[in-house]
This record gives sequence, C-alpha cells and structure tokens, in this order.
Amino acid sequence: MATRIRLAPARDPEFKGLVERNNGYLETSFLPGRTFVSPTDFNAQLGEWLPRANARLVRSTGRRPEEALANDLAAMIALPPVAPSTGLRSRVRLARDYYVRVDSNDYSVDPRFISRFVDIHATAATVTITSGGGVVGVHERCWAKHATISDPAHVTAAKGLRKSLADDRQARERAERRHADGHPVTLRVLSDYDALFGSDFAVTTPTAAS
Repeated sequence: MATRIRLAPARDPEFKGLVERNNGYLETSFLPGRTFVSPTDFNAQLGEWLPRANARLVRSTGRRPEEALANDLAAMIALPPVAPSTGLRSRVRLARDYYVRVDSNDYSVDPRFISRFVDIHATAATVTITSGGGVVGVHERCWAKHATISDPAHVTAAKGLRKSLADDRQARERAERRHADGHPVTLRVLSDYDALFGSDFAVTTPTAAS
C-alpha cells in the first residue's frame, strides 16, 4: 500500500492538528442526532452524507473537496493487485459446545469438527470459521454484546450427533449383556455368588470370653 504508521510526538498538537480537525468536523456536522447499529450502518450513512460535505467550499484551500479529488487521484499510486488481509484472526480448538467467541459474542461451528483446530477470521461484516482449508461456519458479524449466533444446520447436526452417540452407548450396553454365542447373560446380585461358594463375609464383634 506504500503507507506507514507515523507516531505523533508527545505534546505536539500541531503535528496531528489536520487529522483532529477532520475528526472534529465529523463530530459536529455528521454525528449529532444519528444512531448506528454496526460499522456497516455507519459507513452507509457516511456515504450518503459525503456528497453534501464534499460540495462545501473549504476556506483554508479555497476549493471544494469534490473539485480537488481529481488532482489527488492523479497523484496517488496504483493499488496492489492483491488486497491486504484485514480483520481479526485467531486459532482455537473447537470445544464440545461447538461455539467460538469473537469479542463477547459466540458463533456456532459445524459440530463434526469438535476437538479440531479451527481458524477464525472476523471482518466488519462477517465471521468465517475454517478448518483444514474448508469453511465450517459463516455468520454475519454481530455488534451486540454477549449474544449467541447459531446456524440452524449446526444445531440440527449437533442433535443428530448426540442421538448417534446415545444409540452407540445403548448398543454397547446391550452387547455386554450377551454371551459370545448370543444368548443373554443374567445379571445377578453379589449375594447369590456368596451363597454359591459358601462365603460368609459378615463381621462379628469379639466377646470378652474369646
């Protein structure tokens, strides 16, 4: 992008005055009376307002921003062929609840990938979760706090996996109660085996005579 971050010196208000004046103009001319539900909503309202703002005559330059735009574009270099990567990225192991957290919100993931590592990429508009190069979850970015965002397909898959696990557990339990030749094995209480072998495990209290 041919750009770099240049930190302003401490206690030098003139160094960053240009940026602060622009911010101040937005705070006094654009923000009052407006509400926003997301950065996308903010950008949409800003895009509708900018044509009116760029048509004003700027006293310091004696020109309108819309008139100076062509000169600014001519002085700029071309954008790179591949856009730089933006947004938040992280990698976690998917827990048994099959949700990942971005900021304070939880987003569902395909439960078939529980216990595997998944990569999370959050932009201003979407949250995408991948594993091994494949997409295992896509959600619209939520800008509320402490919200749970679920994909109905993930919820249905989780119910199916729980039922399959329960069926497998029951099948194993039934298999353990059958002999190798297939006939069922009777479950007896331990006292029946004591009586069969003549065992007596009763505890007696010794007397003074003994």
